[in-house]
Amino acid sequence: MIAIVNATINTITQGIIEQGTLLIEGSKIKAVGRDIPIPEGAQVIDATGKVVLPGFIDAHGHAGVDEEGIGPAGWDYNESVDPVTPSLRAIDGINPQEQGLKDAYEGGITAMCIVPGSANVIGGEGVVIRTYGRIVDEMVIKSGGLKVAFGENPKRVYQGQKKSPVTRMAIAALLRENLVKAQNYLKKLEEAQSDPSKAPERDLKMEMLVRVLRKEIPLRAHAHRADDIVTAVRIAEEFDLDILIEHCTEGHQIADFLAARNIPAIVGPTLTSRSKVELKDKTYATPGVLHRAGVKIAFTLDHPVVPVNYLPVTAALAVKEGLPEAAALEAMTINPAQILGIDDRFGSLEAGKEADLVIWSGNPLDIRSKPERVFIAGKSVVE
Repeated sequence: MIAIVNATINTITQGIIEQGTLLIEGSKIKAVGRDIPIPEGAQVIDATGKVVLPGFIDAHGHAGVDEEGIGPAGWDYNESVDPVTPSLRAIDGINPQEQGLKDAYEGGITAMCIVPGSANVIGGEGVVIRTYGRIVDEMVIKSGGLKVAFGENPKRVYQGQKKSPVTRMAIAALLRENLVKAQNYLKKLEEAQSDPSKAPERDLKMEMLVRVLRKEIPLRAHAHRADDIVTAVRIAEEFDLDILIEHCTEGHQIADFLAARNIPAIVGPTLTSRSKVELKDKTYATPGVLHRAGVKIAFTLDHPVVPVNYLPVTAALAVKEGLPEAAALEAMTINPAQILGIDDRFGSLEAGKEADLVIWSGNPLDIRSKPERVFIAGKSVVE
């Protein structure tokens, strides 16, 4: 048993507790509140003057599959020879010892959704993992959804290869064509339940798309420009799919459109230059505009585009441009947990939830603050 005492505990969902106590038993939070009895024999950590928060969650990144510092040998995020690769799985390319994952947990980010890159129209399946571990399978929390990409990235990659897609029309058409193939494959699967002779030959690409059609996993749509965002939503509505928007650089232009459809946005990276035409309207005001419109937001650093441990920095800059401080903390905790479908276990400090939490030296939105202790599954991984 571990007892963290005398702390300012921001539970995220149940308020802030001054001079609070949090008990960890095994991998779970046993209790959180004031005047909680300390069990005999518990390891006591005095957190006077410190702030305790849930571990932060980066809802979109490439740590582990885009390994830092080793060049092409570590580029395992884009299979950029075929624009349609739904059968790829990020888990098969993750190195759990990669430096980016270490930077993540040392920076207070205890979970990430690792996704394939955006070279392909359909890139493959992402995976939500804890950032600390030795065996990636033991770090897995759940599937992260199916990555699809709109806009300049697929166009640029395949124009260079002189094959489709080289236009936004072709990107949309390729996605539609493969969703229709998956509908036909699903129909055969359903028919085979009563007549096994009608069972189709196994097709791993179609199996992944069937999971999307059945709403077992969402589409994760890489889209910067407002028109690309709308195209992604148009296709999701045509096929009755769950969708979330990643990057959402021009989301402030169509915040009401997203809010009316209850579509979440994973915003960023914003702490970058305008390296391509799609980023010309990049602004730290976007999270605040989306939040005020009623869109559920989270942040992405798109690591390693921006180092993942800068997550609280990018949140602080969004606060500077109008996002409420409480909303910024929610966008790093309970919001990404809800967007990723893991909020029953992660994203807030409540009895029974996973003991993934951080003792900060001060308010994490103050650039001078730093993680002093990081717990993942109840284990102290940073001291």
